[in-house]
Amino acid sequence: MKEHRLKGRTAVITGASKGLGKAMAQALAAEGARVALVSRDLDRLREVAGEIADTGGEAEAFCADVTSEPAVRALESRLVERFGKLHILINNAGVNVRKPVVDFTLEEWRRVMDTNVTAAFLMCRSAIPHMQGQGYGRILNMTSIMSWVSLPGRAAYAASKAALLGITRTLALELASEAITVNGISPGPCATEMNRPLIENPEINAQFLASIPLGRWGKVEEIGQLAVYLCSEEAGFITGTDIVIDGGWLVR
Repeated sequence: MKEHRLKGRTAVITGASKGLGKAMAQALAAEGARVALVSRDLDRLREVAGEIADTGGEAEAFCADVTSEPAVRALESRLVERFGKLHILINNAGVNVRKPVVDFTLEEWRRVMDTNVTAAFLMCRSAIPHMQGQGYGRILNMTSIMSWVSLPGRAAYAASKAALLGITRTLALELASEAITVNGISPGPCATEMNRPLIENPEINAQFLASIPLGRWGKVEEIGQLAVYLCSEEAGFITGTDIVIDGGWLVR
């Protein structure tokens, strides 16, 4: 594969201030993409942009609440003014609330759905018109192995990720004629900041490792490299699918 596979491409990544979003931003920037980092935490976004710049990449911070229609429309205007055409959209912003469904408040349920599903809809609706007509485009939706299976206490999260997978498949059909591919990435347990408390709890960590045939947590860098491949020209015949990267969790 050639170096700087994404040179000249503009990538928009939500939830880019930490974890998988940050890792994907770093990976895409290393391959030459101009990266628009989006989240509600401007200070952390600027830190990530600075780290990317220190390694020779190009990234800019854009503070926005992607669950808000007015905020996403304003973000769209800023992105188009700065970059013109958009090429890559990665819907990574997400949240999880773990509790039995009977204990959920409606506010909590809506927060999960708004962040994990509605935000992706709003971002796709805004970005797609600026991706069309180029003969290339990539949309990646961060689904989850909870799109395929579930665990107790994950009703809202699993429902939201299954919905996101459904959106992924539909958009793949709608955008195929534009050569815009739409795929999901379903990570299994990854060593992110969000999961640090689980990893540092010996009992819970052992339970997770027992469920992963490869016997370890996933690395955020592995998700980043998968995102790079799916955004490259080499992956142009992959669309409407969900790539599971889980150390064998689903087949155990």
